[in-house]
Amino acid sequence: MAAASGSGLAAVKALKEDDATGGGVSIPELRTNPPMQLKNFHVMTTLGTGTFGRVRIVKNLSDNSTHALKIMKKEAIIRLNQLDHVLSEVDLMMRLEHPFIVNMVGMFQDSLTVYLVLEYVPGGEVFTILREEGRFTTAQSIFYGAEICLAFEYLHNCSVAYRDLKPENLLISKGGHIKITDFGFAKLIPPGEKAWTLCGTPEYLAPEIIQSKGHGAEVDWWAFGVMLYEFQAGYPPFDDDHPFGIYQKILTGKVEWPRHFSNESRSLITELLKAKNTERFGCLKNGAADIKNHKFFAGTDWDAIFMLRVDDVPFEPELNGDDDVSNFDDYPDSIEKAEVTLSSEDNQKFDSFRVLFEN
Repeated sequence: MAAASGSGLAAVKALKEDDATGGGVSIPELRTNPPMQLKNFHVMTTLGTGTFGRVRIVKNLSDNSTHALKIMKKEAIIRLNQLDHVLSEVDLMMRLEHPFIVNMVGMFQDSLTVYLVLEYVPGGEVFTILREEGRFTTAQSIFYGAEICLAFEYLHNCSVAYRDLKPENLLISKGGHIKITDFGFAKLIPPGEKAWTLCGTPEYLAPEIIQSKGHGAEVDWWAFGVMLYEFQAGYPPFDDDHPFGIYQKILTGKVEWPRHFSNESRSLITELLKAKNTERFGCLKNGAADIKNHKFFAGTDWDAIFMLRVDDVPFEPELNGDDDVSNFDDYPDSIEKAEVTLSSEDNQKFDSFRVLFEN
């Protein structure tokens, strides 16, 4: 399955053709999109805002389940030439399903808006917890690191590079588990192919992205090393007031080690922060197994982690019900109405979402 290209229906055709032939990729089949309309939901508080609109918490009126509703204005999608990008994101997210990612339930649209229905994760961002605590203990870092590792192993087995790991994109479930969110930069990169877009957050960029050498899912393991360092230090290993300064430090590769870091932690992070991705842990012939078998994760029951059967979860959020929003920032209320009516031609382009889910 190649990345969507062209406009609307042409992009869907390319997606379907590659899906039919396998495309050299082992990504799961597209799930059935359940029939939904806005009237099926009670729309409540804003959880966040973005380029196309905002995300709100909603209640499904049929079963009282709680979800996050990503509300995107069609006018903005067309104006910013992002239809194919959104289409590819929907196609990708309706195939992926894992305990440690924010899974997509389905999507629907009306004349002005595209709606994505996602799992609601009420515990807030790891970013907030990390800033409050200053740094995580080794046990916390092992627990959260193990869950991220399993999510990346799954994504990479599907030939998907996530490309945007950072504390702000890690949410905490009501049970205290990691949920990776925001797959806007995620990309299907078939074996042997490369992506060339400079994307991600400066502190987490792998050298091959900065140097425009082309990259694959290997960049996620570099970012994983940066994240493990930040978990335990409270700040990333490559930091500067300006992006160019950050890039210089990344390419230099010198890491200052806080005294409290264990030998096992330093060893694993060193293996993850290899400038050459052919030498980087996670990218070798054993894949993620090299990371899972490292002494840093000694004693980790990987099956128990995956099955959410760990007794000593480091942090469980205090919640007043499934629709608690106390762990998210307050946003001024707004009505999501497009200011510009779409032309008939532009509106027809959104038929591509319907075509995507046709057999």
